[in-house]
Amino acid sequence: RGQWKSKPQFLLACVGYAVGLGNIWRFPYLCFKSGGGAFLIPYFTMLVLCGIPLLYLEMAIGQYTGYGPVHALASICPLMKGVGVATVIISFILCTYYNVVITWALYYLFNSFRTKLPWYSCNETWSTSNCTLSSNSSHNGSISSTQDFFDQVVLKKTDGIHDMGNMQWQVFGCFALAWILCFLCICRGIKSVGKVVYVTATFPYLILIVLLVGSATLPGAIDGVIYFIKPVWAKLLNVEVWVNAAAQNFNSIGIAFGSLIAFASYNPRDNNILKDTLCISLINSATSLLAGFVIFSAMGHMAFVLGKEVPDVATEGPELVFIVYPQIFSNLPVPQLWSVVFFFMLVCMGIDSQFAMVEVVNTTLTDMWGGKLLTCYFKRKELLVLCVCLVAFLLGIPNLMQGGIYVFTLLDNYTAIVSLMFLAFFEVIAICWLYG
Repeated sequence: RGQWKSKPQFLLACVGYAVGLGNIWRFPYLCFKSGGGAFLIPYFTMLVLCGIPLLYLEMAIGQYTGYGPVHALASICPLMKGVGVATVIISFILCTYYNVVITWALYYLFNSFRTKLPWYSCNETWSTSNCTLSSNSSHNGSISSTQDFFDQVVLKKTDGIHDMGNMQWQVFGCFALAWILCFLCICRGIKSVGKVVYVTATFPYLILIVLLVGSATLPGAIDGVIYFIKPVWAKLLNVEVWVNAAAQNFNSIGIAFGSLIAFASYNPRDNNILKDTLCISLINSATSLLAGFVIFSAMGHMAFVLGKEVPDVATEGPELVFIVYPQIFSNLPVPQLWSVVFFFMLVCMGIDSQFAMVEVVNTTLTDMWGGKLLTCYFKRKELLVLCVCLVAFLLGIPNLMQGGIYVFTLLDNYTAIVSLMFLAFFEVIAICWLYG
């Protein structure tokens, strides 16, 4: 079995996997909605009580057994092998639609090289009658040009999931490119992953710092930051806030997805896993806070431009990075440059998490059939990786149709929220109680 060439490669791979799009588009809004600075109390409490112990648990069994999630749990507690299987299934389902977000980022990245950014105009053939320039989008019934571009050009969404419409061929091309990039990152297993992470795991931090400096100099930015960190202590009495804090730790760190077990299985058995656990968890939390300051300083400026309050423009999910942030670039010098670096950062952050989820499937298949699978059918590991990527690519195609956003939302809401809690619960039972 292969091993990481160096400790930094392993750490960067784990950090790149943990630090993903959720740090950018979910944590800042969740913090704002759940009590501002007060939310940090349940967040770090859940990090200490759940996040760090479960991260340590998963990485320890991966390193100890030298297997991916299925065989690691089967060797410790055969009765709970199904928990490992479930983690692989969830990671595979997630990777089929997670790449759609990278696809949108690539689409915006390519359009950012135009002389005039297309989402700053309402005089195009695709514009609706309600489209207005972002500075005038506060009128009743009107929508901003950036939202109109996302809805009418990128998605061309239909009225519902019952009407899937036609294929978006330009988006399809970006989707194919996203999967090609993913394949190239993991085609040689951890040998190629170890080299790629030096760029994909470090470059986003440079861009986040640059964006923070750029956003903080804009008028109204301080108002957004105040809304982000202002504590509302009464929120701590709300059970939902504590549940959200636990869920954010699970999703952000990557608990119960199996990727951390797979990555740790390539470590030497005498590696100090406790130091790695603390390093990964603290870097992930610090990145979430950094992203919060970046996002809300930008939102404060947008509220200033539109003459609204910060809560009126605060949002999360794809709307934040593909609608709200492009609006902000129009008020910065050389908006094309800001747009290029921002969407390239999204690609880097997304591709780390994406190839980690695919690697779980590859590791599991290799563990199950090992040399026989590679000798009799695929000859080389690259062909196995290609096969997995191709199947996931085909399963993700429905997300690219005009009604694909409804499929994407359905999968995103129901695939990896509640299920992660159950899987982590049974992981603890299998390892700490049944195994002992």
